[in-house]
Amino acid sequence: MPSLSETSGLPAWLELRPAGLYCVPGDFYLDPWAPVARAVITHAHSDHARRGSEAYLCAAENAPLLRHRLGNIRLQTLAWGETLNQNGLRLSLHPAGHIRGSAQVRLEYRGEVWVFTGDYKRGADPTTVPFEPIRAHGLISESTFGLPIYQWSAPAEVMAEIVAWWESCRKEGKNALLYAYTLGKAQRILALLPEVGPRYVHKSIAAINYLYEQAGVKLGKWQVLVPEALPHLQGALCILPPAAQKAKWLSRLEPYEEAQASGWMAVRGRRRQKALDRGFALSDHADFYQILQTVKEVQPERVIFTHGYTEAMADYLRRQGYAAYAWCSRYEGEA
Repeated sequence: MPSLSETSGLPAWLELRPAGLYCVPGDFYLDPWAPVARAVITHAHSDHARRGSEAYLCAAENAPLLRHRLGNIRLQTLAWGETLNQNGLRLSLHPAGHIRGSAQVRLEYRGEVWVFTGDYKRGADPTTVPFEPIRAHGLISESTFGLPIYQWSAPAEVMAEIVAWWESCRKEGKNALLYAYTLGKAQRILALLPEVGPRYVHKSIAAINYLYEQAGVKLGKWQVLVPEALPHLQGALCILPPAAQKAKWLSRLEPYEEAQASGWMAVRGRRRQKALDRGFALSDHADFYQILQTVKEVQPERVIFTHGYTEAMADYLRRQGYAAYAWCSRYEGEA
């Protein structure tokens, strides 16, 4: 666990405890990594939304996804910007842009405002509400891609690269297998990609697609990848979770090429390590320069980085004159 020096940037009413970040006046935890009495959840990815807590609070837009992941939970929701008051604390949730329903948590206590970002991105995504900068005295931010080597191209440019690769596969009679995270990334790709051919998704992705479409998100035409269809596909785009890459049943889709959509694909070594034919640098996290943009817009007096390149980001900001800190969390920073 972090030492006191690593967490000294926190105000007295926010504490880093064994279960995670605790708000004293509100008596709740923010994205706790152990079961607690009351948990405020930024989004439905499993490293931020864990089972076992007695009661949860999240953005209304996130509720169907959180219930899908955690089951029959005791859940309270807030609309964007709606305020909850308790013991002099004002809490509100604001769009983070990471995936559908992802929220930043704004906390105001005795005239001091802090923002806990959870995961966030600044790039175009028609499946979720865009990131909303919030002025605050303190910012608690992720830094998954907090190095200058990470600078994202415009999503439209990445989509054009994916389409060109897919069309190349089709001309050669191959299927195009694209690995993307089940919640958020796969839906973003479907919403942004033109329908230039048949698009299939793994059943785990289909389950999330249904929730998005029930909420009115347009994903275009897609089909569930069922076993009986595998030998008959040719020139199809198949969006699969990364864990499926080594599955034996993939042999029934041959011939094919494999690619992954991830921020980590900005580093060529990652593509070679995963034995992929192509890699597309598409992330649902802010890049280094977007993190700096966020800090500039928030105008905090103190910044704390929770996961990713925390020490590098804190060191860089200190050299820019900020009071910046890093602490270790159990968030994984999926790409």
